[in-house]
Amino acid sequence: MDDYFHWKGYLAVMNEESLFIQSPYIHEDIIVYGPDSDSTTMAIAGIQYMHSKGHLIESIHLSDSIDARTVFLATGADSMAHNADLKFEDVAWDLLGGEEATLVVAKCNAQSYDFKAPTDVEIIDTGFFKDMNEAWRLEQEVHHVSQGAYVSTSQYLEGAVARLSLTSQKVGDRMIWPPRQLDENGLRISKESHMLLPEAQVESWTKLSAAGAPSEFSLRAPILGGIQTLLVRFTQGPRGVFLVTDDLEYSPKIGDTVHFAVRRIYAQEGMIRYGLKAIPKR
Repeated sequence: MDDYFHWKGYLAVMNEESLFIQSPYIHEDIIVYGPDSDSTTMAIAGIQYMHSKGHLIESIHLSDSIDARTVFLATGADSMAHNADLKFEDVAWDLLGGEEATLVVAKCNAQSYDFKAPTDVEIIDTGFFKDMNEAWRLEQEVHHVSQGAYVSTSQYLEGAVARLSLTSQKVGDRMIWPPRQLDENGLRISKESHMLLPEAQVESWTKLSAAGAPSEFSLRAPILGGIQTLLVRFTQGPRGVFLVTDDLEYSPKIGDTVHFAVRRIYAQEGMIRYGLKAIPKR
């Protein structure tokens, strides 16, 4: 494969067993990340694509800019940055970051990488780009405290695997997501073990104005012109509410098919909270 394709909001090129993936945005002739993307979200997208093509990536070398814990929670791919017991020689894959918003996923023994660069790029508005970067910087300051619902780091991590990977619980002939501890009869439910298909249909939506958005988004909502959410139903039955990715001008309709990508949701206690956001299917 030599032609580029769209994958989870990024541009990608596959060459034999190696993948090149990049952001679709250009600012001052440099490839830059979109408003809710970073090297971690793009690394996850790259690994997920390789998994979808049958490549088993159990462990991978990651650069320091990538959140190894989030990569593991979303994909199951371990790394030395996440697991101190993992040995360098036992890792078969590399994830190599470029100077711009580009990554390569390849086997460690790959001799060279030869990719035709994608051309379907978009120039990002300078004011929007700078304002969003500044908002994220301020949001990640330790002294920044949201006035909304507080979610501790331990609470966030407890449900992160299921939320990032769409792992559900099976009870009889029903699938339950997000996971619960008890069913409607108060009986304990077994641990989540069944993956939902990463597509769903839109049943309803809403767009909160900048003034009406939860305080977790107070710095970014005015720049985005509000926060848009979708109520969707998965093929296996469960429903869920998801934000739409921040870089899309999307007018949803009932019945639209959407898929999902890991993106930055908000920051709390100086830590980025990652989650799934919806992308309309092309």
